[in-house]
Amino acid sequence: MVDPKELNVMVVEDDDFQRGMIVRMLRAQGVGSICEAVDGRQAIEIIRGEDEQSPDIAFCDLNMPEMDGLEFLRHLGEEEHPVAIVIISALESKVLTSAGTMTKMYGVKLLGVVEKPISPDQIKAMLSVYERTSNKWQKPTDQGSNFTVDEILQGIREHQFEPFLQPKVDLTTNQLVGAEALARWIHPEHGIIGPYAFIPKLEESDNIDELTFQMIEKSAAMCRQCHDAGYPVTISVNLSLVSLDDTTLADHITQLVKNIGLAPQHMVLEVTESAAMTEVAHALENLARLCMNGFQLSIDDYGTGYSSLQQLTRIPFSELKIDQSFVKGSDDNETLLSWSNPASTWHTS
Repeated sequence: MVDPKELNVMVVEDDDFQRGMIVRMLRAQGVGSICEAVDGRQAIEIIRGEDEQSPDIAFCDLNMPEMDGLEFLRHLGEEEHPVAIVIISALESKVLTSAGTMTKMYGVKLLGVVEKPISPDQIKAMLSVYERTSNKWQKPTDQGSNFTVDEILQGIREHQFEPFLQPKVDLTTNQLVGAEALARWIHPEHGIIGPYAFIPKLEESDNIDELTFQMIEKSAAMCRQCHDAGYPVTISVNLSLVSLDDTTLADHITQLVKNIGLAPQHMVLEVTESAAMTEVAHALENLARLCMNGFQLSIDDYGTGYSSLQQLTRIPFSELKIDQSFVKGSDDNETLLSWSNPASTWHTS
């Protein structure tokens, strides 16, 4: 937890009265160090200054003279200053939502967007968000990114890769209905390694099938165990576009699952939107045959490409997973509310 006494907070606001009110509310929360700026230009000069201690958080208005809040946020992003931002403004909510999205696209840490007048409870809430998420903003390590293809393949042959199950819940009943299998490398020296360290290298070297088959086999076994315990769930496994070029793929996957003693209809095979839109006949043949054999097909990350619903008719999918960018933040963004209706049958990835 971050002690407010250890925080350095900046208030960027051109109105003297409102700036003074925010400063007093911050002091009431026990914030140790507070500095003030009347516009974005003064704020960025303070942040750049070698003699000043850089703020951890900045409460920033948007509509200011000289340099407005939007330009200030752009400079923060371009210069990569590690300052977390709370946008405060009396502008309409659509403008605030757009400003918040812009802030994150510039790579600036956004704590929240608050309509004026800001209250002591909102100040407290924003400080609390900073406390909860400050560790998430530490730059991730590059652990495992230098593995060679041979090292990765050796790990696969030694069965060091395991499916980590991410649950799927029906929002109308709050019941567990399935899970998605996420490949993780349980490395004997480096611990748990994420997919970006091995998936691209396996695809580029045309070795992704070895991992795919192992994930399907282990996931099917887990699914069978769930069924035996009285939980009739489905488990989803990702398929690479690279794999779909092999016309024997569908039969191989079908045999793997049947050998486990699981009916294919309890497995969901996920392909990305780009794979669903492919013009390669081999890929479409594999997807059609997998469906014929009883597997459910899911299109992942829908909306990140340029496909249309009409184009989606080329494959017999049973699930469409809307990309999270369409629904993330829907609790405070009116334009996203229609995507996050719990009664909807759409899934988010």
